[in-house]
Amino acid sequence: MTLALFALGVYTAATGSGLACQAQWPLCSDQLIPAMTINPDFIEWFHRVWAMVTGFLILGVAGWSWLGSLDRRTRLAATLAVAILPVQIAVGAITVTIGGLVPGGYTVSTHAAHLIVALCIFTLLGLTTMWGGAGVARGDGSVDRGGSPRLLRMALGVAVAGVLASAVFSRAVPLLTYSPGAQGAFYVAGLGAHLGLVATLVVATDAIDGGIPGIDASTARTVRRLAAGSMAALVVTLLLGRDLVLYTATWQRVNLVALALAFAFAAGAAWVLRGVDGATGRSTPVGGD
Repeated sequence: MTLALFALGVYTAATGSGLACQAQWPLCSDQLIPAMTINPDFIEWFHRVWAMVTGFLILGVAGWSWLGSLDRRTRLAATLAVAILPVQIAVGAITVTIGGLVPGGYTVSTHAAHLIVALCIFTLLGLTTMWGGAGVARGDGSVDRGGSPRLLRMALGVAVAGVLASAVFSRAVPLLTYSPGAQGAFYVAGLGAHLGLVATLVVATDAIDGGIPGIDASTARTVRRLAAGSMAALVVTLLLGRDLVLYTATWQRVNLVALALAFAFAAGAAWVLRGVDGATGRSTPVGGD
């Protein structure tokens, strides 16, 4: 829901629909529900409704984390997502009211804040999901974090594929017109890659802490450093995907370099993991074991 909300928000802004509804919030052109046809008012209203439902689900996730038998880090991530949710709502309201009255569109400051806070919420929800199913105790008293070399490779595979897919729709690579639909697709792919990198950092950190057989600490540290570098470069491309700067040829080159680094670091991390399962991975039990 949050991933779809991100894409809907980008599409709404790119079509100029965020400036619809006569700069009113929470009403839309003096109506609670506008005409159900594809027009700027409806696009903006639908985005708001989707955001409201998603917000209630985020509240539910946080509540469930405290009611269930989940560990402290899971509860913390879910609670932080709720804590900054009002900031996102307030910035969104300012963007379509005060920001919408500024000639030429949104103000850069509110636009940037809206994007950054949304990315923080998305990341926290990803951590909540990943940590929520971890922490199974083994017979020897240690903790099985639920990770494995295969899972780490899968996470990096998602990251590499996501970066490549985002490049197809990115404004840095002139393959397609950077239309509203392409912008939404760029963020879906980019955020998918971001989530794969978050998962990589989670599993690699657990491996460093000794919670995952088959991955030695040295390899895990290298993978974690490369994944962190890829994530930093990817965030730059996500920020440059919006009109936060005057997108000149220089910024396009910066965007292209960041995109290339995001791919190179993620692919490098995947390369480091080659053959890990061979001698150090978990063995398959046979009859009598």
